[in-house]
Parts: sequence; C-alpha cells; structure tokens
Amino acid sequence: MGVRLLLKDGEMTALLSGEIDHHSAREIRTEVDEAASKVKPKRLTLDFSGVQFMDSSGIGLVMGRCKLLQMWGGSVRVANLNPKIEKIVSLAGLNQLCTIVKDVNYDEAYE
Repeated sequence: MGVRLLLKDGEMTALLSGEIDHHSAREIRTEVDEAASKVKPKRLTLDFSGVQFMDSSGIGLVMGRCKLLQMWGGSVRVANLNPKIEKIVSLAGLNQLCTIVKDVNYDEAYE
C-alpha cells in the first residue's frame, strides 16, 4: 500500500495505491493526518485510482478524514473508485459525508 500526497492551492490530494486493509489503513491515516495537520487544507481528495481492494478499514479511513476536515471547516472528496469499491462506499453511505467524483486525473493537475 502506498500513498503519495500532493498539495496545491489549499487542496491536498492523497493518491492511494494497492490494497486498503487494517494495517495499510493505519499507515495511510498517519501519513495523511500528519500532513493535513500542518497545512489544514480546505479540501482533501482521496484518489482511489490505484486501489484494487478495500475492506471496512477503508470506510473507517474515509469517515475519519471527513471528521478531521469538518473540524477545520473543510471537506473530503473521494475520487476514481473502481466499481467494487464504489459499491462498498455507496452501501456504507459515505456519499452523505463526502463528495464522490469519477474520472479525475490529479497527476496532470499537479505537474
């Protein structure tokens, strides 16, 4: 599991890759939270384009980041979900906590 963090114009993007399970979710959470606490972004985008598998730990990861950004008056977007993960996210009701977007390429926007 990997995470690459990008920051531009008050927005932080976490480009996620691999599988999100109990162990990797903890690592991602730590890395994202440490960076976010320094810059307090107005918006955090979690880009799932490189994620092949996610269990309930991924739901907790997203929910926790929503709570964190709300404390700072910010918001969370979840982008580029594959169909299986999109179904998990939908069943968990995350669309009520954050914005779900499709087909967004963040690499181009940050180069």
